[in-house]
Parts: sequence; C-alpha cells; structure tokens
Amino acid sequence: MLKCCLFLIPAIFVIPVFGQSPNATRAAPLADRWMLRDPDGIIWNVANDPNLPHGDHVEMSGFRISTVVHYGADSQGNLLLKREVIWPLLRGLPVKTKASLGRSYDESILPPIMVNGHPLGSEKLVQVIFNGLLELQTKTPEGLQITHTLFPSREQAAVIDNYTILNSGNQSLTLNVASPDKIETTDPTKGVYGSYVLTVRVNKPGAFTLAPGKTCRFSLIIAGRRSDEPEVVVSALRDEAARRDFVKKLGDTFILETPDPVLNRMFQLAKIRAMESIYKTAGGLMHSPGGGIKDRYYAAIWANDQAEYAGPLFPFIGYDVGNEAGLNTYRLFAKYMNPDYKRIPSSIIAEGTSTWNGAKDRGDMAMIAYGASRFALASGDPKIAEELWPLVAWCLEYCHRQLNPQDVVSSDCDELEHRLPAGTANLHTSVLTYDALHSAAYLAHSLGHPEAEAAGYEEQANALKQAMETYFDANVEGFDTYRYYDGDTVLRAWICSPLVAGIMDRKAGTIAALMSPKLWTVNGLTTASGRVDFWDRSTLYALRGIFYVGESDIALAHLRAYSERRLLGDHVPYAVEAYPEGDQSHLAAESALYQRIYSEGLFGIRPTGLHSFSCKISMPSAWNKIALRGMHAFGHIFNLEAERIGDHLIITTNDGVHKIIKTAQPDQAVAFDL
Repeated sequence: MLKCCLFLIPAIFVIPVFGQSPNATRAAPLADRWMLRDPDGIIWNVANDPNLPHGDHVEMSGFRISTVVHYGADSQGNLLLKREVIWPLLRGLPVKTKASLGRSYDESILPPIMVNGHPLGSEKLVQVIFNGLLELQTKTPEGLQITHTLFPSREQAAVIDNYTILNSGNQSLTLNVASPDKIETTDPTKGVYGSYVLTVRVNKPGAFTLAPGKTCRFSLIIAGRRSDEPEVVVSALRDEAARRDFVKKLGDTFILETPDPVLNRMFQLAKIRAMESIYKTAGGLMHSPGGGIKDRYYAAIWANDQAEYAGPLFPFIGYDVGNEAGLNTYRLFAKYMNPDYKRIPSSIIAEGTSTWNGAKDRGDMAMIAYGASRFALASGDPKIAEELWPLVAWCLEYCHRQLNPQDVVSSDCDELEHRLPAGTANLHTSVLTYDALHSAAYLAHSLGHPEAEAAGYEEQANALKQAMETYFDANVEGFDTYRYYDGDTVLRAWICSPLVAGIMDRKAGTIAALMSPKLWTVNGLTTASGRVDFWDRSTLYALRGIFYVGESDIALAHLRAYSERRLLGDHVPYAVEAYPEGDQSHLAAESALYQRIYSEGLFGIRPTGLHSFSCKISMPSAWNKIALRGMHAFGHIFNLEAERIGDHLIITTNDGVHKIIKTAQPDQAVAFDL
C-alpha cells in the first residue's frame, strides 16, 4: 500500500505549521522536541520551545472509528487543531478500497465559549502529552487552563474531545458553552448502506460559574451512523476510561526491558498502534493499516501489511482481539485458494466483500505463506495450525510453480507495485519463500505429518538458497551484496532481506551497503541509492536482520538514532509508512515490525514448533541484561531473560511454574521446549 496523508511533513521533520516543503533526508538530525514522561508516554513542553511554529499529526483508532489529529502551535504559540475522522464501516459506492466515509474538521467546530459575556480568548498551547490518548493543555487570557483529551471511542463510531476547564485566576468567571450542533446527512444513493448521519455536538452545553480553583467538564463528540440506526450514545467519561484500560492492558503484557528507556518506551507505545487498528466488520475482526482521509485503508487487509508484517507478532502480545484479527486475515485469504493455482488477491477490501489486485502478483503468496506459518507456530494451538496448514501448503506450491528457469521465484513486481523496477524475479519474494519453507517443515513436523513431507520442504529451501546465491549475489556499487533483480545496478533497501532469514553468506558487504551514505539517512534507509524517498518497513527489516546475524553494536547505534527521531523528534511517536508518497502516515503494521526488531532480532526468537523456539541473543557490548516479560506464545505465558556473565550468556525462560536455564555463547542459537 502506497498512500498519502493530509498535511505534508518534511523528510527531516523541520516542520512549520502542519508542514511545507521537504528538505534533504541526509541533513543533520535535530535536537529532540519531546521528552519521556514518567511513568508513561511522552511530553512536549510547548511553552519552553523556541522553535515555533510546529505542527504534527497522530492516528488513533477504535473498533468503528479512526481519527488523525493534526495539532500544533503557530509562531505566537496559539493552538492549532484539525481532525480527520474516518468511519471504516460507513462505506460508499462504488465499492473500492478507499470508500470508507471520511471528513475533515477544522477549528470551526470548536464549541463557542463566552467568558463573562465575551468570546473566549486565544488558547495558547502550553504542553502536549501522548500516552495512547492525546492531551493538549492550553491557557487563555482570562486565566483559564483548558485540557483537551482526545481519543477514539473503543466501541462507538465516535471520536471525543473531553474538555476540562480550570479557573486559575482569583476572580469567579461565568462560562457559557454552546454546541456546534452540526448535522450532515449523506446522499443515500452513494452509500452501501444508504444515507449516513454525521453529527458534531457538545454533550453538556450551558452556563457554568467557576470560582477560583474550580473546574467544569464537557465533551465535543463527532459521531456517525447509518440513517436507519439509532443515534450514537456516548458516555464520554466511560469511553475515556475504556480507552485508558485498553492502553493499560497492552502495557501490562509483552514488556521490553533494556538499559535504554527510549527503546523501551517506543516499544510500549508501538503495541498501541499495532493493536488499535482493528475493526469490527461484516467480515469479522480485520486489522487494517489506517492512513487518514486521503488513504482510507480501512476494513481491509493486505498480504504484506497484515499477513507478512503484523500477523507473526500477534500471538506474542496475548491480545485476544489481535489474535482473532490475525487468524481472520489468513482465513479471508484462504477463501481464494483454488485448484488451478490462480493467484490470491493482494488485498481483500470492503469488509471482506471485494478484492483489489491492481498490481497483479507482488509476491503475495510468499508473504502469506511466511506470515501464516509463523503465526500458526507461535499460536501454540494445534487447531489453528491444522486450519492454516492448507493455506501454507497451497501458497508454497504456488511459489514452487513460479520458479523461473534459474529456480528463483518470479512475480510481476514487489510490494512497491511498479514504483521502482523489480524485474521478473526479486530478492525479497524468494527470501520470504525460503523462510516460509523452513517454517512449513517445522509446522509439518509439529502436526505429525510424515517426515518426508517436512524433509521435502527443507530440500526446497536449500535448493532455493543455492539458486538465490547464483541469481542475486553481485557486487553493486562496490559492495559485495545482492542485486535486487536481474539487471539491477544500484543498491536497494530490500537487500536486507537475507539477513532477516539468517542468510550469512554476504553479511559483511550487505551491512556495509545498508549503513553506507548511499542508503542510510537520518530517516533510515532510502529506497535506492540516489533517491530521497524512504519506507520505514525496509528500515525495520534491516535493523531486525542486523541484530539477527549478530552485529548488535551496529544495529543498536542505528536503532537508537532511528527510535529517538521517531519517538522524540518532530513527528511522533510511531514508525511511519513512507515519504513523500505516504507523507509519514502512522500505519499500524509498521509498529508491529518495530516490535519484531526486538523479539526476532535482539532476542533472535525463531518458532520451531507449536511449543518450541530457538533463541539467538544478540546482546550489544554495552548491555549486560535484557528481558521480554509477559510474552504470550507457544501455548504459554512466560518471561525470557538474558544476562551476560563473563564471556557467556545465561538465558532463562520462566512461566511461573517451570524455569529453564541455558548457557550460550553470544549469538549462539539455543533451543527451548516449553
């Protein structure tokens, strides 16, 4: 998916109000604008910020709603606030990917407030807090302190701005709060479900007398529904509590502990974005990318974002909704298996009722086989594994039938969908197939299939590896690495793929190429040498791969720089999709990939069975202890800890009942059976 967002944000995050033109991505990084907040989230002290104007945006989602909030301060520190609201389940006609209903709302929807009979003065933005909810703290000339707490409802098709107004002066004030009462009814001929009703209202308009030190509360609610449905009923405070409870539950599971608080905090927040973008559709729970008004990638799944990127992570978090959405992803794709081995569509859209396949075969079957096999193994559930086995086997057979005369996997393009050349066979598709073949062998063995079946997949993997070495190994721009396709003469970001799969043959040259100025920028990897566009997904793959092949110090240095920029810089707090085409939207699956840097890279977890995994700790030299706590995988809830003792590592799993302790050399794979 290649998308855009409403307001441009420059590539090095030097952002005037809501963005203007990009600058070079190789410029020196800026100082942090945000700081870590104790005990959670991040904070921007706007009142002390000399670098105004500045604007940013963040996406937040519930089961029936998503919002991209654009916020910031102008050169005088005045609050700037715009909102995009998308209703994934209020779909339009004709049926297409971007048909979810969306609207943009500017400052004109703010509730009219009179103070002692005069219009409220300008709100000066003082502080911004993000911890899964967005809190904007302002002050006015009348001595009022206003806190806007913005978030999507978990269950309702509504986004909420909870106002808390404090009189910080020494005189009583009378406030009169009016409701915008904006109502829009859409054309019934343009909606899948007829007409839709969109409302903007204040829940408790009226007069308030505020003595010094006293507060009043009310809420601005933007809601949408079908015209034949009852009005959306929102309890703003209950909805805020539900959002906070959702965030807290994610914070209590799959916890990263490293000596670096920036990495720990970005990991914790990434769980929110990865898990919130799930919608209750007519086709069941669907994890979707998001993207805002222009992109509208909602109530739909993709073979890369959902099957390849997010699915393999879900079992580790232990969020039942996420697990169901992940399983539903593979079930939806499985419906398109056929005896003639015609390709499965790249995307299933419109709540599962239609498909998109505009780029033809992007290597989608390799993506699905890779993700479904890892998801099945990590689930630890034999019923899930049995259900997904036919999909894995079908996709691998499809890939086998796509072998070209040189025995690598051919496809029409890659996930960039013809935006850059990919030849008739690209490196990433073959690497995904190679990894999926290994997972299929583990899965076949776990399910008690004949040993010959598992051995057959291993033989295919070994043969494919040999073919990849012959076909893709090359010296490109002076580096002994890989050409991305036959005829490629420039370095490409996705040469990182073999590292993720544990292919070590051209490790040194590949890492040198990735970290060279030809590819690495302050925003991570550019797509290809000589270009300025970037996609975080390849950067996230590369960092995972460099850890996995044992170059932890190199990986950590670049991960630290990347994480500080994304978490504390000028566009926060998540991994982004792309720039300039994606304008750095906070798509959900990128946050899943960020977490996999740690679980599969730093900790080197490789599922090998329904209740087993290999673990290859890549401990940076400056660290002595790391842990993943509350991990749900392989049918257990357990902690995984590693501690450096002298020249070796002590690696421990503990589920509260059984403790397994193993000794390993750095970067040595050890096996765990739970």
